[in-house]
Amino acid sequence: QVQLVESGGTLVQAGGSLRLSCAASGRAISTYSMGWFRQAPGKEREFVAAINFSGVMTNYADSVKGRFTISRDNTKNTVYLQMTSVKLEDTAIYYCAADRRAEPPPWRGYDYWGQGTQVTVSS
Repeated sequence: QVQLVESGGTLVQAGGSLRLSCAASGRAISTYSMGWFRQAPGKEREFVAAINFSGVMTNYADSVKGRFTISRDNTKNTVYLQMTSVKLEDTAIYYCAADRRAEPPPWRGYDYWGQGTQVTVSS
C-alpha cells in the first residue's frame, strides 16, 4: 500500500506561482509512475501531469503545458507540481496519484490516490 499526502495548496492571484508537494509513505515510489489530477467544482476529475519512475519522461494536459512542471525526488519519496502563470480556471482540488506501471507515465487508471489539496486562483 502507498499512502499519499498532498500539501501546498493555497489562495493565489492570477499570474502567480505555487508548488504542490506529494509525500508518499508505506513503500518507496521509485518504481512507480506518479501523476497529478484536479477536480473543479461541478466538473469531473481530469488529468494534469504525470512522470515516469525515473523522472525522465513526463506528460501534460494541453491546458497546463508550458505553465506547470512535474518533478520528483525519489530520495525523499516526494513528487512536486510547480505551477506558474496560474489562471482562474486552474482553481480546483489537486490530487496526487501513484501507479505501479513504471513507464510510460499513464494519464489514467492509477492505483493509489491522495486526499487532495485546494488551489484557489483569484483575479
